[in-house]
Amino acid sequence: MISLKDGSLTALSRLGAASAGPAKSKVTVSPRASKASGYRPKLVLASASPRRLALLEQVGIIPDALRPVTVDETPTKGEVPRHFVRRLARAKAEAARKLIRAEPDYAKCFILAADTAVAVGRRILGKPEEGDKATDTLERLRGRNHRVHTAICLVTPDDRMRERVVETRMRFRNLSDAEVRDYIASGEWKGKAGAYAIQGIAGGFVVKLVGSYTNVVGLPLTEVVTLLQGEGFPVSFFWPNLAEIETE
Repeated sequence: MISLKDGSLTALSRLGAASAGPAKSKVTVSPRASKASGYRPKLVLASASPRRLALLEQVGIIPDALRPVTVDETPTKGEVPRHFVRRLARAKAEAARKLIRAEPDYAKCFILAADTAVAVGRRILGKPEEGDKATDTLERLRGRNHRVHTAICLVTPDDRMRERVVETRMRFRNLSDAEVRDYIASGEWKGKAGAYAIQGIAGGFVVKLVGSYTNVVGLPLTEVVTLLQGEGFPVSFFWPNLAEIETE
């Protein structure tokens, strides 16, 4: 288990351990009740992605720990992108659940998992591991429409699974060969679905985006917040403390 109490997140390290409080066995309390009592249910993120951590921190959600898991990300024959990301997000959530349910501190926590894929039509482009494959991917995307799919899977403390799949439509301008070459040389594509990071240099490639921007980064925040709130997680627990940090 990777604990965020070691300061992996800027906000958490500045808030200190006193803000987090111990877990509560019953988690169907309202956010207001949680604040008043000083207790809140714990949240484990089944990922070590710095992008997903930063997105959660942006809306004031501070995971208590990380549980990154490895699953086979090979699409099955004929698998469509929506089914692919849903299957992987669920697999990550289930793997994380098996790892932590035996640990007393996290026996009654929320587990959040996600998976993102870029697709042209039904073709899933994946995360290229070599420069040549990344080049092929960008050449396939330039001047064309594509879609970014992210599935989120939330495991509740009583072991129910809640899922959402979010789709964003994208179009890149027609990149020159030199731009593709120089982008590959930047290394920004490494570990990224579709061989690009919209929050970086590749933000200058986009001529159309219809849907959720944070979905393209790797975690659709509106859907994550709605899902957590719907299951009684006090999303706004840290907000007053974060406001104090901003005004220091």
